[in-house]
Amino acid sequence: MKICIIGTGYIGSVTGACFAEMGHHIIFVGRSRKKLDIIKSGKSPIFEPGLDELLLKNREKLETTTDIAEAVKKTNLTFICVGTPSREDGSSDLSQIEEVSHSIGKPLRSDKTHHTIVTKSTVLPGTIEEFIIPILEKESGKKAFVDFGIASNPEFLKEGTAIEDFFHTDRVVIGTNDTRTKEILEELYKPLNVPIFSTTLRTSEMIKFASNAFLATKISFANEIGNLCKELGIDSYSVFEGVGLDTRINPKFFRTGIGFGGSCFPKDVCALIAHAKSKGITPRVLNSVMAINEDQPRRMIALLKRHLNPKGRTIGVLGLAFKPDTDDIRESRAIPIIKMLIKAGARVKVYDPVAMDNFRQQFPDLDYTTSAAEVLTSDAVLIVTEWKEFESLDYHGKLVVDGRRIEKARKEARVYEGVCW
Repeated sequence: MKICIIGTGYIGSVTGACFAEMGHHIIFVGRSRKKLDIIKSGKSPIFEPGLDELLLKNREKLETTTDIAEAVKKTNLTFICVGTPSREDGSSDLSQIEEVSHSIGKPLRSDKTHHTIVTKSTVLPGTIEEFIIPILEKESGKKAFVDFGIASNPEFLKEGTAIEDFFHTDRVVIGTNDTRTKEILEELYKPLNVPIFSTTLRTSEMIKFASNAFLATKISFANEIGNLCKELGIDSYSVFEGVGLDTRINPKFFRTGIGFGGSCFPKDVCALIAHAKSKGITPRVLNSVMAINEDQPRRMIALLKRHLNPKGRTIGVLGLAFKPDTDDIRESRAIPIIKMLIKAGARVKVYDPVAMDNFRQQFPDLDYTTSAAEVLTSDAVLIVTEWKEFESLDYHGKLVVDGRRIEKARKEARVYEGVCW
């Protein structure tokens, strides 16, 4: 099958590379010729373990272009993988979705074949029916579900393990209102041999938001219990190890600490909150989820201040990415933590294996070190991202405030404070 992938960011790059591995011919469409040339050379435009190897292995199946119309005409299936960033009020910015919808619709007008458009971008329930389809129909002069197919196919990839998640996913969700589109996508995903859940467009769109909102809720719930455990002298990790043995609950996402970040959870929860409010519903649980998440970095700084005044002191920060195995710093907990340290008058020394270049764009004046060991020379050390290499450092004699539960630091540090344990 010939597949057009619009968007060369995290989702687009991974999706296209994985479909190529499955034997399909891929045309990547993006704005940046430089990024497209990187992909065409067999390299990844983002940091994601295994993606370089997959792109290089399948170079002969990859094309790149900046022309959406050209790619749509040469393919029979188009995946929309562009960003839907948050506006200031938390609602989703659909400007990229709008732009590509116009660009897809125009070549459909003269296309005599049946083309299928699939939205992988995260959009709120009703967006495809009320926003995307009207644009496509107006530009093409054709009717959705009759002259062209359209579907929602949300992604459930975790940064750092995206390729593994793609090929060994728990499920594939397909939302559409016509049988032909449903059958095309079921055939596309059949080789994965995983459950395929077919439903309506709106239900599929909501499944993505409900999934992310629940996982974020689970993290904030764990942190609220963890905060209480800290005051009671209880190990929150042992608590949730016991809780997670209940088959109704499951132990995943019960890692207490300084909260969640990244491109999905904060953005999607905020978008769902804004959408609920627009419908006259007060999202009490989701409001609390975000409030707890925003409070966790403040707890880390408060624990630091129990032991020293940061003013004029050198405070080391281990980890800048929002999670290990990625260079993504979007909504990283390191951002509010470092802002608070700067406000408190501290000199901040930082290290991250891959995210320092991205972080430097926002914070150019920090002391960026070349190794984690250099950070340990600071007056105090904050562990913000649980990179594997941080588990082998020598923490003897150090003052450590740990937001991610690094066992070696817990056992060796002269003074050790876990945020929730």
